[in-house]
Amino acid sequence: MSRIGKKPVSLVKGVSASVSGQTVEVKGPKGTRSFTATDDVTITIDGEEIKVTPRGTSKRARQQWGMARSMVENLVQGVTTGFKKELEIQGVGYRAAVAGNVLKLSLGYSHEVNFAVPAGVTVTSPKQTEIVVEGIDQQLVGQVAANIREWRKPEPYKGKGIRYKGEFIFRKEGKKK
Repeated sequence: MSRIGKKPVSLVKGVSASVSGQTVEVKGPKGTRSFTATDDVTITIDGEEIKVTPRGTSKRARQQWGMARSMVENLVQGVTTGFKKELEIQGVGYRAAVAGNVLKLSLGYSHEVNFAVPAGVTVTSPKQTEIVVEGIDQQLVGQVAANIREWRKPEPYKGKGIRYKGEFIFRKEGKKK
């Protein structure tokens, strides 16, 4: 039995959901999101709760049960509070600035990196060394943050680069004479 799948997803105030076939659509104050589940699970709405149940006892049905419930919960969380990833920039001369829909990064290259922010995500830079990625789609927020980090991953000798806030970078000792 899936311990995650057994729990119903409760709809908070201001959020409405509808199910048509295998597609769940959730509307909230931040927007609308939808998810289409596989045929291995059944999704029903009971009052202020969304329940996911498996359609059999096969291994795939049990796998999809917990996954579908997690996806529905992420839809509800996305339209109510949204998702957020914070990045830190470390290094002399490394900085970030947002100009319209473009994130301008100075990362020690001979040129400035212009990162076009995709639709559905907002990128802000409260300080020159901080980047905040926010949106209602958890997968898109994480992917955009990973793409920004990819420009200059933190290196283990000096710790320079773009890292997630609170990320630990294992430091190495340099060459010895």
